[in-house]
Amino acid sequence: MSMFNRYWRIALGVVVIAALIIAPMYLNRYGLFILSQWAVMTIAAMGLNLTLGYAGQVSLAQGAFVGIGAYSAAIMTANGMPLIAGLGVAIVLCFAIGWILGYPALRVQHHYLAFVTLAFSTLAFLVFRNESWLTNGIYGISNIPRPTILGYPTNRPLPFYYVCLGSLALVSFATWWLIRSPWGRAFVALRENPVRALSLGIDTRRYTLMAFAIGSALGGVAGTLYAPLTQYIDPVPFNLSLSLDLLMMVIVGGSGFFFGPFLGAMIAVLLPEWLRFTQGYYLMLYAVAVILLLIYSPSGILGILDRYLTERRTKAASALRAVAKSGLEPAP
Repeated sequence: MSMFNRYWRIALGVVVIAALIIAPMYLNRYGLFILSQWAVMTIAAMGLNLTLGYAGQVSLAQGAFVGIGAYSAAIMTANGMPLIAGLGVAIVLCFAIGWILGYPALRVQHHYLAFVTLAFSTLAFLVFRNESWLTNGIYGISNIPRPTILGYPTNRPLPFYYVCLGSLALVSFATWWLIRSPWGRAFVALRENPVRALSLGIDTRRYTLMAFAIGSALGGVAGTLYAPLTQYIDPVPFNLSLSLDLLMMVIVGGSGFFFGPFLGAMIAVLLPEWLRFTQGYYLMLYAVAVILLLIYSPSGILGILDRYLTERRTKAASALRAVAKSGLEPAP
């Protein structure tokens, strides 16, 4: 049965990947933009899931790191540098700031830490808006070029969608490796019981800082793709609402589950578009759907699936124990 489940999961994964590669060929420009936005937001949500879902550190600053990455890419490419240079600057800058922002997590937890990251998010927004010498202020930066990869331009929507999808695949593989490495297990131990983790010899201080730094760097990667996707940025998209949207993606999809950000971003980005046929009611219906989901399953969509599979395994184990017990009992 386990072998069957394994093959079923592989087959489902192949179908989903094939759909993400082939189906966009038949979409219009707006559909490609929405799918590209889903890929970009999934990368940012994966970073927050690493910080919150695996390491258990609350952060309301992920939107600010997306903004830092976007402005890094826009400023670098506007000065004639390639996008890969902007990506490098964004990763280093977000990693360093995330490391520094992790220090309050060594002293405060839960809602106190949320207030600290909220203050940083507000500070970043004010810098984006007021430091016109660097960010062009409220006028923003326009005509952000899309990259040329191996001599192939990605100016059209479909090629750039594949850039976003390929970036998502690379980040997903790197995150999957990290979660299954000793670092990932240390993050989980830090989330479950920091005192016990410390007693087992885990350097909780270093891993707390690493959780913030790596998660923030993934936000910068997402921002580096967001800038050429929209080809225009200003401070408005990077206010607190983006951080709250990313937090909702992680929670709705399933905090602490690898595929949680994928589903959460799909709901946050695609569901409002699917509900547009209701005209002025689509945002209300979207909000009601999210509220009902979280009431029914606080652990998100994948929490429902995990609970179902756990119940199945429990029933199967009980049945096996009953069969084994009946086989050991002497016949009358």
